[in-house]
Amino acid sequence: MTVAIITGASRGLGRALAAALAGRGWDLVLDARDAAALRAAVAGLERGAPGVRVKGVPGSVTDAAHREALLAAARALGGVDLLVNNASALGAEPLVPLAELPVEGLRAALETNVTAPFALLRAALPELRAAGGAVLNISSDAAVEAYPTWGGYGASKAALDHLSAVLAEEEPGVRVWWVDPGDLRTELYAAAVPDDADFDDRAAPEDVAPAFLRLLDEHTPSGRYVAQTLTRAGAR
Repeated sequence: MTVAIITGASRGLGRALAAALAGRGWDLVLDARDAAALRAAVAGLERGAPGVRVKGVPGSVTDAAHREALLAAARALGGVDLLVNNASALGAEPLVPLAELPVEGLRAALETNVTAPFALLRAALPELRAAGGAVLNISSDAAVEAYPTWGGYGASKAALDHLSAVLAEEEPGVRVWWVDPGDLRTELYAAAVPDDADFDDRAAPEDVAPAFLRLLDEHTPSGRYVAQTLTRAGAR
């Protein structure tokens, strides 16, 4: 059996990726801050993929003890073959210009989007090396483009991108992907831009999940990818 840890997996892209992997027989360790939502997600996955082992560990990825609990749960299932750092914090809801962004908001975004993924992947590296596994860090176009109000969040994702790129150079035996999923119809995006007139036309997380599976299926080299581009390539 292959085992994946997915953070921020009670809803949105995290849950869609969990469902896609469960459908392929992966065992899962899932994380979310909302314990009730996480229980519901785990129950739904178990119904949809009988025989797959799904362990929900509620808590915040910013908490060291919680990260250790995630790793312990994965080890109990057999190890770590894939680490998906999906949990994210905006820094302000809705997003605001940098002149209005509280320092504590930027600190929260950096702690959730950079420090916590780094700490989790650092702790999981022995298992990932042994498995020849992979790390999937969820990025954003805000990491490479300057959009008004996206400064704090974008800065944190840019830092995660660079950390991913360096890790890919230092760990050639572990595939490292940092992927921009695009603007999705999720609660996170709605919280970021609650007045988005095009929200209902945004892609659903389930629509882009197959793009991420292509990375696994094709043993794609480490690098930065855009889900929309992966989807178009897969359609040819």
